[in-house]
Amino acid sequence: MPSASELQQLRSRGRLRYFLALFGAAFVAAVAYVDPGNFATNVAGGAEFGYMLLWTVLAANLMAMLIQFLSAKLGIATGRNLPELCRENFPRRTTWGLWVQAEIIAMATDLAEIVGAAIALNLLFGVPLFTGGLIGSALAFGLLALHSRGYRRFETAIIGLLGVILIGFLYEAFKIGPDASGVVEGFIPKLDGTDSLLLAVGIIGATVMPHVIYLHSALTQNRIPPRDDGERHELIRFQKVDVGLAMGIAGFINMSMLAIAAAVLGGTGIDSIEGAFEGLKELVSPAAGIAFGIALLASGIAASSVGTFAGQVVMQGFIDRTIPLFLRRAITMAPALVILAIGVDPTRALVISQVVLSFGIPFALVPLILLTANREVMGDGFENHRATTVLASIFAAIIISLNLFLLYLTFTGG
Repeated sequence: MPSASELQQLRSRGRLRYFLALFGAAFVAAVAYVDPGNFATNVAGGAEFGYMLLWTVLAANLMAMLIQFLSAKLGIATGRNLPELCRENFPRRTTWGLWVQAEIIAMATDLAEIVGAAIALNLLFGVPLFTGGLIGSALAFGLLALHSRGYRRFETAIIGLLGVILIGFLYEAFKIGPDASGVVEGFIPKLDGTDSLLLAVGIIGATVMPHVIYLHSALTQNRIPPRDDGERHELIRFQKVDVGLAMGIAGFINMSMLAIAAAVLGGTGIDSIEGAFEGLKELVSPAAGIAFGIALLASGIAASSVGTFAGQVVMQGFIDRTIPLFLRRAITMAPALVILAIGVDPTRALVISQVVLSFGIPFALVPLILLTANREVMGDGFENHRATTVLASIFAAIIISLNLFLLYLTFTGG
């Protein structure tokens, strides 16, 4: 008589243990959706345009739910992650090109996380920005070291930090009480010139993160090895719950962030993270400013560790190479530390980094759609339904079109 599979053993221990064992991968990905880049774009969007760009945050979050589910499904169905499957199914030149752009995206990602953590330490404790960048990097690296002791410890720490961010913005939302009619009107799609388009693209770039599209498939590929197709389907069905909960929380945080900025900073001319911190302290209460700063710090540390982990997955998957984590940390953090050292406006740097990330989304999303729609890759019964592929393709087309339009406006001065 064959021994029970790992999934069967979990099922026999009760519903709660079963749920907790399968739960968590999407929450690691979700942290990247509430990173300091989101703080920058949401604060700027709310301060400059009020509630007008709430629809962009909602649309980006709905896109993220489908995209992260497809990535999670890919890992479970194939036992491979997205970069590995790209290497196995695409020409070598294409794979190396995808790897190079992914590394550039990793630097843009790390820029947002490290600058965000440095700003938080500066606001909360008066730490100089450059020193804060070094401290934030060290804390993120320490958090990442937990992964060597098992994925569950790392996930628990990440979920805990996500909880800190959520509590911070729940407090802000109840304390401030954004205008209900303004919030409702903000979900009606509209834009107001080039600046609003730049922020809309930045919000999408900050919300739909290329590196966690790659990472999510790695988080699920060997998490609980399925014995047969029936167990694969069961694990994939659970991912709908995991992704829905995690991305729902991330979406609430992002929409709260923009609405709070609109309520407190709208019409003041203040559109920076530092301005939001001071505005909350002066116009609401000192506790509101501190809650914002703590949420920003938790965001930077958690998202930076997730970004470095994703970088390892990208390199190993695309070109079958690895480098020591310390060296990767040093390479990807260098641009952020240079920006902090020379005194570039940190909030502006964060917004631009999110626009760069938006340009990297198609290079992760298009391969994901092609591979998950391929029966030979996914296995019979695991490939996308045609409607899923069409919807994901529409999302990809929207993102690519926004980026091309932004390029046109930038270079024509429109």
